[in-house]
Amino acid sequence: MSQEKGDRVSRRRIGFWYRLAAVLAKPPLVVLFKRDWRGMEHIPADGGFITAVNHNSYLDPLSYAHYQYNTGRVPRFLAKAALFRGNFVGAILRGTGQIPVYRESADAATAFRNAVDAINRGECVAFYPEGTLTRDPDMWPMEGKTGAARVALLTRAPVIPVAQWGANEAMPPYAKEKKLRLFPRKTLKVLAGPPVDLSDFYGQEPTAEVLRAATEKIMAAITELLAELRGEPAPAEPYNHKKARAAARRKDQEDSK
Repeated sequence: MSQEKGDRVSRRRIGFWYRLAAVLAKPPLVVLFKRDWRGMEHIPADGGFITAVNHNSYLDPLSYAHYQYNTGRVPRFLAKAALFRGNFVGAILRGTGQIPVYRESADAATAFRNAVDAINRGECVAFYPEGTLTRDPDMWPMEGKTGAARVALLTRAPVIPVAQWGANEAMPPYAKEKKLRLFPRKTLKVLAGPPVDLSDFYGQEPTAEVLRAATEKIMAAITELLAELRGEPAPAEPYNHKKARAAARRKDQEDSK
């Protein structure tokens, strides 16, 4: 199959709702931001795969989705189930095939089953392994949760690490005022890397230790790409929010004595 024909096939699979979302979201992104997109050659042309992406702004899902939409391989995000209940936003999420995540423990595994099913259908599922916006003071990726690794070991699908930077400069994650800082015009940088080699973990029992080791390998790949985007070295150890809070509490207790 020629590249041109392959692109036509991929784009036909995008569907009406994703195209509608693109019509609404792309024009302001193109007008308001500059782009520095690299590594698109690492996005598989066909077959199911996983992307693992760092998260540093409420704006960066749009930045990353724009990048990947232009490759012809649209991502299916895991999103909070409550968002699917709204009229317009819910319709967009349902129509574009996003995957609801339920907080209730009885339904928590449903999202992972749906992710596995989507990958087995030949789709891309995007994970934010940190599970939330980074709380690292210098905006580096935190320690990751194991969901992406679990799905990767179940499906043996390629895991493409993706780093992004710039959306956080337009919309800082924990600013007191949630306002866009559009000027001077920011550059949205996105860089995809080669698949993370998880073959050493194939066939092993998915214990907590195995999943943690696979997750650390995924997060290390994302962090390395982000260091390239930022042009500066990454910290030696990823940020652990629980440990940082515990250390801050101990310091407060010591200072109060």
